[in-house]
Amino acid sequence: MSELILIAASGLAREVLAMVRSSGQYDVGGVLDDDKEMAGVSVDGAPVLGTIDDAANYMHAFVLVCIGSGQARESVVERLTALGLTEARFATAIDPSVQYPEGCRVGRGSILLRNVTLTASVTLGSHVVAMPSVTFTHDDDVADFATFAAGVSLGGGVRIGRAASLGMNCSVRERTSVGAYATVGMGAAVLSNVPDGETWIGVPAHEIDHNGHGSGSLR
Repeated sequence: MSELILIAASGLAREVLAMVRSSGQYDVGGVLDDDKEMAGVSVDGAPVLGTIDDAANYMHAFVLVCIGSGQARESVVERLTALGLTEARFATAIDPSVQYPEGCRVGRGSILLRNVTLTASVTLGSHVVAMPSVTFTHDDDVADFATFAAGVSLGGGVRIGRAASLGMNCSVRERTSVGAYATVGMGAAVLSNVPDGETWIGVPAHEIDHNGHGSGSLR
């Protein structure tokens, strides 16, 4: 069994730890985290071995970045790459319950938790995180570092940009897109394209203005 080092003592790390222990995919050797107060602590029985830079001391093991924010994952992956970790060193963790038919692709470093569904010809980039019960429909194309909270549903032919974040139970209409580094709020219904970097909320979803209100709200 391959050894796995988790990056970040996070809630996501605990979920991944439970998943891989149950499935036997990896033997988790420990966790690396920059929080000095975590030194010597254990996370659900997995010891915190040091800081993220100490990943260079575990070249025999796979690593998995367990940070909820896509932008933060991107930053840490860049940092690990600068330390000499190649793409092949990043693990991929997929729960056994995940529907993953032939013709779908999941990139390195991605995490798919329980009951995620990929229907047909779905492409997920590297370091994508999908929490439980996310649905990817035919021909969806998801860029690196995107994050999907529990219960997100994408229609067919949806495009999700790099490090976009989609909140719990939101939905995206078929053949629409969510831009890079954009955010979609909890329960939102996206019916038209979300531009790069914008935050959209509501039903139907619309942009939040700079005062934190929906652009179509009364105030």
